[in-house]
Amino acid sequence: MQQARPIRLSFSPDSDDIFMFWALLNGKVDSEGLSFVADRADTETLNTRAEGAAENADVIAVSIAQYARVAKDYLLLPHGMSVGRGYGPVVVSLDERTLASLAGKRIGVPGLRTTAYLVLKLLLPEFEPVVVPIAPYARSFEVLRAGEVEAALLIHEGRLFYEREGTKKVVDIGEAWRDATSGLPLPLGGNAIRRDLGPELIEKVSRICRNSIRWALEHKGVVAQALLDAETRADVGLDAKSLDRYLEMYANADTLDAPADVRQALEELFTRGRAAGLVPEGVRAELAP
Repeated sequence: MQQARPIRLSFSPDSDDIFMFWALLNGKVDSEGLSFVADRADTETLNTRAEGAAENADVIAVSIAQYARVAKDYLLLPHGMSVGRGYGPVVVSLDERTLASLAGKRIGVPGLRTTAYLVLKLLLPEFEPVVVPIAPYARSFEVLRAGEVEAALLIHEGRLFYEREGTKKVVDIGEAWRDATSGLPLPLGGNAIRRDLGPELIEKVSRICRNSIRWALEHKGVVAQALLDAETRADVGLDAKSLDRYLEMYANADTLDAPADVRQALEELFTRGRAAGLVPEGVRAELAP
């Protein structure tokens, strides 16, 4: 009998993404007869790839904002989400200033498809976005110091180290989102699965991926050390303490299964995005089993 093709996973090099899939890719959980292959790319590359579903991965990490644009081809898995509870990406500048002072100014952003960009547009409708890829990590700080932008929107590990880089926080958009929505968390990213896999395979892959996340959470020290040993992004400067802080933020109980307030926040994000003309009409967050 011919073996079925492997399930293709695409996710970012960021620690929370690798954390979720590490157990699965290292044989720590039952793959239920399926085989899995993985590749990694930065957030905006993954967001762009998701628009070409026919040639794309079966499970792909995307920004929640981008999911709204590709929902016809994908379901959103109910696990694997990166959620900020009163925290999230940060806007930084070289000097102390208010968010309002950046109206009409150039702001470096990690991509026009990211949730961070969407929420910043909701908070500050008028600014000039300048796309600054998140890899290499130092690039956002370089363009800021060179005066190419007046502020930079930082995601992933970059938001941990802005003080180390001598920059000042203008706003934490997760905090601002919480305040604007009477306490809702901010769902930033998630894993989307192709609809054309069919209900049976979708449910099976979803179960296996959830088991991988559960194993990682139950063996957090083992996985964290493996991530540190395999880290190749020397410029990020992750150590055990900063990795633990990052995983506490974005790989936790919300990652294992999105609770009711996260699901409410998904709909609120899409509702506000539609009202601002930033999210397509008629899109809802449809979750897989």
